Amino acid sequence: MDSGRQLIEALAQVSQEKGIDKEVIFEAIETSLIKACKGQMGENANLRVTVNRTTGAYTVFATKIVSETITDPILEITLEDAQLINSQLEIGDSVDVNVTPKDFGRRAAQTAKQAVVQKFREAEREVMYNEYSGKQSEVVTGIVQRRDRKNVMVSIGKLEAALPPTEQMVRDTYEFNDRIKVYVLEVKKNTKGPMINVSRTHPELLRKLFEQEVPEVNDGTVEVKSVAREAGNRSKVAVYTTHPHVDPIGACVGQSGQRVNTISSELRGEKLDIIQWSTNPEEYIASALSPSKVTTVIANSAEMTARVVVPDNQLSLAIGKEGQNARLAARLTGWKIDIKSETQVVGTDFLNFPARLQDNQEEPENNLDLEAAYAEFYEDSGNANFVVEPMESISEESVAQPTPSDAEVDTFETETLETLEEPSEEELSEASEYEEYDDDYYEYGYDDEYGEYDEYNEGDYYDDDYYEYDDDYMYESSGNSEVDK
Repeated sequence: MDSGRQLIEALAQVSQEKGIDKEVIFEAIETSLIKACKGQMGENANLRVTVNRTTGAYTVFATKIVSETITDPILEITLEDAQLINSQLEIGDSVDVNVTPKDFGRRAAQTAKQAVVQKFREAEREVMYNEYSGKQSEVVTGIVQRRDRKNVMVSIGKLEAALPPTEQMVRDTYEFNDRIKVYVLEVKKNTKGPMINVSRTHPELLRKLFEQEVPEVNDGTVEVKSVAREAGNRSKVAVYTTHPHVDPIGACVGQSGQRVNTISSELRGEKLDIIQWSTNPEEYIASALSPSKVTTVIANSAEMTARVVVPDNQLSLAIGKEGQNARLAARLTGWKIDIKSETQVVGTDFLNFPARLQDNQEEPENNLDLEAAYAEFYEDSGNANFVVEPMESISEESVAQPTPSDAEVDTFETETLETLEEPSEEELSEASEYEEYDDDYYEYGYDDEYGEYDEYNEGDYYDDDYYEYDDDYMYESSGNSEVDK
């Protein structure tokens, strides 16, 4: 087998192993041959090399200018010599002259070898960069190799990626040969090859893990709307689906919590709260504060702020350790959340949101709207006989009342006093009996609805069983209109 054939087979093997295109390899060989020829003929030589892609044979051409007087034989050629190549050439034309050397020599061969190696390295780096740049913003599995100062070097295939200290989880130990999943932050070009930075704390790592572990998320049936994360401690994930027969939270949790436990184990026991995303901001904020219970949420969409009331025994749970639960809820929803307990808001204007009230206030267009409102009020109160007449039908004479004179006032008082009779002894005794039970009358009030006596405490109604266990109705009988749901 001739040397040309051997060269082609060797190039094919290198192309397969390194993943480099054959054309790139041929270009590298041509470049190396040009450098080798310039080492023999001179650096200012205008050379061109062609390599046959089938046989491997190469030819070196030197481009020269046809001149009458030769001053530089490397760049110029006489008219007679040029016409031996092409009889139609004239003075000033350029011609390619075959200057293929029979032997390059040791020095020229070494130069050609270095050029080929350099071109191979550049091509390999480009291939690697193109391969891993497509993995940016994706999750890959890596193997911990070593520590480089504070960085942890992770092998992700043919390359090593750097895990900076700011992207490391607190609970991770990073022992040699540990398999971990990392999020590819960025891939940058470098003189030594692609430089890859990965993360274990990025919120998108959690989103991608749900895509890998939950088929419904992967195929788009369930959508992960938002992620808030404090890596290594706790995270909140808001999920949503438009499919009527799919429970998004149940799909992410899995049977017996298998799916969510797998993700939590990958993140070294990080706690995960999966909540239902909602277009209603008040429902969304209430869900985001889980596992605490919320009684009232008032949201101001203009300022993206919300005020939340929780039961007294749920305040610490809603805020969380060092404010973690409230902080994650704010990040998840994008709203600024102010949380207070029921006791704290009693007697305050906490729930009187000025911006929201201003948005909802509307001036009545005319007096008829005001009259209709009064009529509706009295109708709801059970006074069906109350009738509101239009303001136009009420004359000034019917409204105006004459002012009584002093004599009429004196006569009225005298007649009234004369008609009053002193109470009898029997009436006085009956009145005294009521006075004896006056304290009990104000201490207990009979509740017709429940058929039992319920305590009044300084004007506020408290029924312990009813108050503690029925969150939906605990404010209906509170008597406090400011916190009434």
